Amino acid sequence: MLRWLLMIALAGFAGSAEYAWADASAAAALRVKYEALGERLRSNPFNRPLVLESSETSNRVSGEIYAVINQPFQAVSTGLNSPDHWCDVISLPLNTKYCRAVTDQGNTVLKVNIGKKSAEPLIDAQRIAFTYAVAELSPQFLDVRLDAKEGPMGTSNYRIKLEAIPTASAKTFIHLTYSYSVNFAGRLAIQTYLGTIGRGKVGFTRVGQQNDGNPQFIDGVRGLVERNTMRYYLAIDSFLEANNEPAPAALERRLQSWFSAAELYPRQLHEIERSEYLAMKRDEYKRQQTSD
Repeated sequence: MLRWLLMIALAGFAGSAEYAWADASAAAALRVKYEALGERLRSNPFNRPLVLESSETSNRVSGEIYAVINQPFQAVSTGLNSPDHWCDVISLPLNTKYCRAVTDQGNTVLKVNIGKKSAEPLIDAQRIAFTYAVAELSPQFLDVRLDAKEGPMGTSNYRIKLEAIPTASAKTFIHLTYSYSVNFAGRLAIQTYLGTIGRGKVGFTRVGQQNDGNPQFIDGVRGLVERNTMRYYLAIDSFLEANNEPAPAALERRLQSWFSAAELYPRQLHEIERSEYLAMKRDEYKRQQTSD
């Protein structure tokens, strides 16, 4: 009996050590990345400590942002260690029409409706169910993951992942990943969008120079994912900036902050005017207090 109990105790210790090692390993890898990106964080076209990268394969597209947030790690960890707070974040971009955190079969799920970049009835927006999980949480590392099996226009396997570590300057270094898979029908739908209402839209990666001397930016699916990744990053930053304020003031501040930040990149992110954005988001916020 004593031997059996000892084996259980050792197994528990081994499991704890394994999780601790994984936590430390991931945090260490992110810190190595932070050091490697030092010069790019200091000097880049964004006028803030930010590096954006994207990739595309035959069936998956991904956008990644590495950035220094002007908030202490504790504030970032506390602010983003909550599914309700993630709904506050996700609701800021234009095409998010609704977000509510619920419990479903023991899992925390964010019920998110995605639609147009203008006001529309909730019934016309497509719902995506993100499973929310805090994969790692320690005084030196945060890893939050949002995963959805299905998305709009033939997309699937959505992932929004945020990793964060403290910096020596009492700020926070984050790694945000936004990715999804696309089937053949989905690619056709996306190409139709890019050829019609999405025509002329570009991302942030410079791929050359136009005849007039202005930079030429990446377009297509990678341009699309870069824009969305940036929108989510700006939403995280705007949420954290307003998180300590009372609820009514916090909502207004993060709305104003997100729109102002997006307008710093008009070539990629300008869609509607400030007054239209604010009116739409205030109405959507009221609607999601009562809708399911």
